[in-house]
Amino acid sequence: MGGLSVARAFLRLRPAARVLYTADWAFCPYGARPDAEILERSREIVRGLLALGARLVVVACNSASAVALEALRAERPDVPFVGMEPAVKPAAALSRTGAVGILATAHTLRGRLFRETSARFAAGVRVVPAVGEGFVELVESGDLSSPAARATVGRVLAPLLAARCDPIVLGCTHYPFLLPLLREAAPGVRFLDPSEAVARRAAALYDALPAVASPDA
Repeated sequence: MGGLSVARAFLRLRPAARVLYTADWAFCPYGARPDAEILERSREIVRGLLALGARLVVVACNSASAVALEALRAERPDVPFVGMEPAVKPAAALSRTGAVGILATAHTLRGRLFRETSARFAAGVRVVPAVGEGFVELVESGDLSSPAARATVGRVLAPLLAARCDPIVLGCTHYPFLLPLLREAAPGVRFLDPSEAVARRAAALYDALPAVASPDA
């Protein structure tokens, strides 16, 4: 379900675009799966999307972006790919407390993209990572408001709030669906959702695609 947060942001910008969406329910969540498995699933999904006529691919999953994006680009240099990365740069610029929280999966926090963006853009700001343990399962089950969901959100946020993090970056495409609970648990703290920035990048690449013969393509 996570990638729907990116798909809806893109469709707000390009409502006439035809979008193919693949949800890998059989292997969700990716956050705890081995790298080799995530890479193979990503390759298989991309093959399926390209076979259906996709001309631009958004890897709307932070874990898949961390593990597979480089390989996908190398294997299909003819296809533009847009990936996810935690919004460390804008968070560092916005921080009022000198501490930035990153809510993400374990894969994302171990990934090269996170390490590089933190090293480049977080100078002078303390980056506090936290794994959103249980968040994906809440979203996939549609549980966005129960006492158990509130308890899970409160438990995960506790160390970030103790470190006075502001803003907190949502480093997984599932997490925006929990924004009401996150804001309830951390009033006054700003949460950054990278979906809008990714959608803007995808829209720019979409606009640059060569014209096709059929208006339905």
